[in-house]
Amino acid sequence: MDDPRLTPARGDLAAKYLEGKVKAARFVAGEEFEIAEAVAPLRIAPSADAELATQALLGERVTIYDRNGEGFAWGQLNGDGYVGWLPDRALARPKGRPTHKIIALRTFAFPGPSIKLPPADTLPMGAMVTVLREDGPFAVTREGWYLPRPHLGGIGDMAEDFVAIAERFVGTPYLWGGKSSFGIDCSGLVQVSLNAAGTGCPRDSDMQRDGLGRLLGLAESRELQRGDLIFWRGHVAIARDTETIVHANAHHMATVIEDTRDAIARIKAAGSEVRAIKRLD
Repeated sequence: MDDPRLTPARGDLAAKYLEGKVKAARFVAGEEFEIAEAVAPLRIAPSADAELATQALLGERVTIYDRNGEGFAWGQLNGDGYVGWLPDRALARPKGRPTHKIIALRTFAFPGPSIKLPPADTLPMGAMVTVLREDGPFAVTREGWYLPRPHLGGIGDMAEDFVAIAERFVGTPYLWGGKSSFGIDCSGLVQVSLNAAGTGCPRDSDMQRDGLGRLLGLAESRELQRGDLIFWRGHVAIARDTETIVHANAHHMATVIEDTRDAIARIKAAGSEVRAIKRLD
């Protein structure tokens, strides 16, 4: 059965590209939009109190197939293919491709060329913007925001070490479905970190377990290398070295660095064994 998280198909409606592959009352081509909010919630149902499945960041593209007329739109993120409901207010018509992305954990968008001005918004790592010009220490975006130039990188700039990116999130509150320094979950941490290093990555931990790297034997947990991924049921952690991991987890309600053996023992005591170890090489 097609994974509903990645398949824009319902009984009444499905994406045109799925015609002949799924059953639906009608098929639509959809329209491309871009995310116009710093962080937009993608939920499993068209309600503000529905479960948060994931988040979309400023500048991401999404194909919208349906709008319910009550403030929500149903579509598929172009980046990782996740399907769900976004608030209408977070969508805008595309206005050209972004030129830069935020490489700081988060940065302030000032309404003018002064850090003393009250920020107009706060943008997370991975948010994408279009820079029109530079003004001293600032880059000026098409929205008229003034962003600190050291917090920006080119769209094609990639970090060398995705684990170092993950380590920067230490202390970030745990948030189911989150993928920013305002709140992040275990698979969101892996995805954001790998994306920053130029590696495409599925959204959820089971998808990551099935789609990333090569499988190591569980006995090789004693020989972990930096960047290895350790998977439990519904959880993933990143090895920093042979002895420690970094992971976002609900036990600490934060992203933490933890002794690997201690974490494995603690999670085992809670009822979950390590299911897989993957190496990204």
